[in-house]
Amino acid sequence: MTEQAEAPATEATKTATVTARPERFPQPPPGHRDWYAFEALRALPRIILMIDKNPLSATYGCFDREFWHYRTVDFPCAMNQEFCLALAMAYAHPFPNNPYYQNQRMRELVIAAIEFAKKSSHSDGSCDDYFPFERALGALVFSTYAMTEAYQLLDLSRPDLVEFFRLRGDWLRNHNETGQLANHQALAALALYNVFLVTGDPVYREASNSFRDLTLSWQHAEGWFQEYEGADPGYHSCSIDFLAKLYQKSGDESLVEPLKNAVEFATYFMHPDGSYAGEYGSRNTYHFYPHGFEVMAKFSKGAARVAETFLQRGMPERRRYYNDDNRMCAHYVYDWFQSWLDYHPERHGTLDDHRGPFTRYFDDAKILVKKTHKYYAVVSLAKGGVIKVFSDDGPVYSDTGVLTRTEGGSVLVPHLVDDRHKIDVSALESGRVEITGVMSKRKHQLSSPTKQMAFRAMNLSVGRFSANLVRGTLQKILITGKPRTEVRFCRTIELTDDDIKIADKLDASGSNDRFDRLLVGSDATSIYVANSNVFQESVLLPWIDLRDQVPGLNERREVTFPVRSVFGG
Repeated sequence: MTEQAEAPATEATKTATVTARPERFPQPPPGHRDWYAFEALRALPRIILMIDKNPLSATYGCFDREFWHYRTVDFPCAMNQEFCLALAMAYAHPFPNNPYYQNQRMRELVIAAIEFAKKSSHSDGSCDDYFPFERALGALVFSTYAMTEAYQLLDLSRPDLVEFFRLRGDWLRNHNETGQLANHQALAALALYNVFLVTGDPVYREASNSFRDLTLSWQHAEGWFQEYEGADPGYHSCSIDFLAKLYQKSGDESLVEPLKNAVEFATYFMHPDGSYAGEYGSRNTYHFYPHGFEVMAKFSKGAARVAETFLQRGMPERRRYYNDDNRMCAHYVYDWFQSWLDYHPERHGTLDDHRGPFTRYFDDAKILVKKTHKYYAVVSLAKGGVIKVFSDDGPVYSDTGVLTRTEGGSVLVPHLVDDRHKIDVSALESGRVEITGVMSKRKHQLSSPTKQMAFRAMNLSVGRFSANLVRGTLQKILITGKPRTEVRFCRTIELTDDDIKIADKLDASGSNDRFDRLLVGSDATSIYVANSNVFQESVLLPWIDLRDQVPGLNERREVTFPVRSVFGG
């Protein structure tokens, strides 16, 4: 038999061979459940990149790449150990096209991550997030929930790790944090319930109930949970998610009605294009965690429609928010995996399949939502008239107020939550609202070698014994403090069926400042929030330069700006 020589591959055959190779992560059709797994699996390489994978390394299992790899920080961020849950879920479940299923190295890395958290925690089980001896409740509850969930997923039997979780639970039973952040309290309840499941000790279930009750006490009649100074729809979705997970584990029926009310509030902030939340929230976040809505879908058609809108539009059209930096890249990944697992088959269509034109004003939250045949608008009157406008095709307009810079370099803004703002909704029926108040200085503290040395000295002295004093001081400086000025603003917004008109006025007659810039910011923020300033399509809407109005403000000490029409009417 004569051997036939193999024909040399041509460019055409090479191309054909590559094209014929099956796609590893085929994209699902819009609305399909598999979008959850598709997006989560695409994110896994980034998360695996973050962990020290060398078993001989002193930082084996550490997810803080800035610490173990770049060595640009002097302590590991404990929040990052939360990332282990995404790896554990990919290992444990045969999601569609999941190449990580039952990969033993993945299992080893999850265990290493928990072991590193144990080794790097303080002796009382507490841990740090942003600075040494912070003893941060947020980092502790995020990482403890994730590690205890991963421990159960991997069906581990490690008495030393159980004792570590018990230590974490004991610290959490006896400590809380400054500030009102309902999502942290909700996650504390969930983390403690997981410690109860791992240890079997009812003391942790009782502690979980205490955090649950505190969270529910911070829920307003309008359905929203307190986040520092008001309602933040982004973090609100987190609170829904954590409490729904707690319900799923505990069967606690007392959570159902509060969750249904919370879901009803959230439905107003899923925009027609599948994006969610934004700078009109008290903490400027775009968070959207879908798992809580999938869990609640059996109780609420609204929850199913929110989730369906996200699957139909938010994910396939890339309208969701992206928060993929080194500190936050795993927050929503395991939630997507959980959403795939608990997908509720009764969908009831998208939100816009069922909602016609409406106007809804939330008096406590000071948020106005209006839908017409032409647009969907959300206005925060609590934040000086921050407004975002959407159509079915995406974001149309975003405006966080008129910002001005003094010649001395201070930036003055109208969009800090301030109970001294005067809000007039007497003409709301005709679509007109007015907000007047004082401008505040933007808070944007940066570090320096000198500041960092002083801060570390405080961490290692006062902070070692009074973490909440340090934290409370930082919250006042960076978040809740009001550095008010003598410059006043007035904003009037008129929302008709076909257009939105915005009229602004600044009055600097009580101030000696002179100004060199005036801008309308589309996505400006002025408080420190770790999960703000992310990417979502609306952040690329243009800022409006009003520099031609600067001379008038400086000379006459006040300026009335030309009325802006969103749709050019």
